[in-house]
Amino acid sequence: MAAPPQLRALLVAVNALLRKRRYHAALAVLKGFRNGAVYGAKIRAPHALVMTFLFRNGSLQEKLWAILQATYMHSWNLAWFVFTYKGLRALQSCIQGKTYPAHAFLAAFLGGILVFGENNNINSQINMYLLSRVLFALGRLAVEKGYIPEPRWDPFPLLTAVVWGLVLWLFEYHRSTLQPSLQSSMTYLYEDSNVWHGISDFLIYNKSRPSN
Repeated sequence: MAAPPQLRALLVAVNALLRKRRYHAALAVLKGFRNGAVYGAKIRAPHALVMTFLFRNGSLQEKLWAILQATYMHSWNLAWFVFTYKGLRALQSCIQGKTYPAHAFLAAFLGGILVFGENNNINSQINMYLLSRVLFALGRLAVEKGYIPEPRWDPFPLLTAVVWGLVLWLFEYHRSTLQPSLQSSMTYLYEDSNVWHGISDFLIYNKSRPSN
């Protein structure tokens, strides 16, 4: 079935507007908002689904609501951050007539405070995810710039050993310092595996189900 003439005319007008270079910066901000929302939902929904059904107690309705809340918050925050970042970069470029490297840091700095500044579980996970990658990238950048010599051997095995040694030491003796979701995961792996009452909660279930 063919689209009505009015709809076809509207689509032609919209596509013509989208192709105009004079509006590119503003439209890029809007598409950034769209991409942030979509990507945030794609990333958070599967993670929230798995973590909620593995570790969260409550009814099915409560679990589904928790998944929707986490997905919405991640999607909304990421959408607004991309919108803010791209908007501030475009504004700085417009004011100064060109783009400078400092624009990226300043725009993201302000966007981070405005969007991800609240200390909650979702923002904490996102920030820690980024922190690990930033530290890796800064190490590589320091080598590229010659600030530190390039290692003559692969440091990854040593880094791995230190990370795992520290996280298990923290879990065993300073557990409260770890993020709650990590505590839950490690409890499942290292403590729940110490307890069973029969074949059902040894092999099939993590914990025995209450008898009726």
